[in-house]
Amino acid sequence: MSAITNRERQRFLSKALIRSSSKGTAVITGASSGIGAIYADQLASRGYDLILVARSRERLSAVAKRVREDTGRSVEIIVADLGDRANLAQVEQVLRTDAGITLVVNNAGVGVPTPFLAADIDRIDQMIEVNVTALVRLTYAVMPAFVARAKGAVINISSALGIAPELLNGVYGGTKAFVLAFGLSLHKEFSGRGIRIQTVVPGATATDFWDLSATPLDGLPAEVVMNAEDMVEAAIAGFELGETITIPSLPDLADWETFEAARHNLIPKLSLSSPAGRYESGGQR
Repeated sequence: MSAITNRERQRFLSKALIRSSSKGTAVITGASSGIGAIYADQLASRGYDLILVARSRERLSAVAKRVREDTGRSVEIIVADLGDRANLAQVEQVLRTDAGITLVVNNAGVGVPTPFLAADIDRIDQMIEVNVTALVRLTYAVMPAFVARAKGAVINISSALGIAPELLNGVYGGTKAFVLAFGLSLHKEFSGRGIRIQTVVPGATATDFWDLSATPLDGLPAEVVMNAEDMVEAAIAGFELGETITIPSLPDLADWETFEAARHNLIPKLSLSSPAGRYESGGQR
């Protein structure tokens, strides 16, 4: 029998440490590649068991095998197209009934890069189904258990285009703006019940999302594209810091705080009993 190497010993000890510090089960959608697969690696290495959801059995199985071997965590897969209501219902059922789930990462997303009238309306509809409807239904499915236990977390992946929708297809930006608004509302409703809500707002990230959306990544300036591993590591660092909104590339947090302060300043003025003066008598005073 050959002697165990130092590297093998270290890997074994690392696995034992991870197994002894379980944080429950994290469900990750869109987990067969890109951001979702990196979340799988990162969360398993932090002590989570995993349930990975995506359409491709082959790619999901490859991610699951790698994570099991590297971390020793339990990894299950669910092959599902979240744009299909029957498939979506299966995932919802798991979220409602698996008491071990402590974290949901709503990462699955579809992009349509073309201008509005140049896009296929059926693809736009599918994008809304995945980016908005599925995300809401999965969150709705798991939240009662989180509330009952006064513990749990949801991480929703939005996009910088949710803040600047005019930079690309407005419907895509609109779906991501919804994710941002939804996260702010969830935080207000559930943060006092022991539940964490984080919305991640990445800019352009180097994944196969661009190829699937028929938008070549090499058409973008290199200085605006972040490596996917860097993006996920920043997002998880933001989660561990307790951030509600994490913008991985934003150099100065004060810029977001200024943006939020301006938004909050508007809130009490958005619903008043009288029209603004500029609308009275044709704007004449």
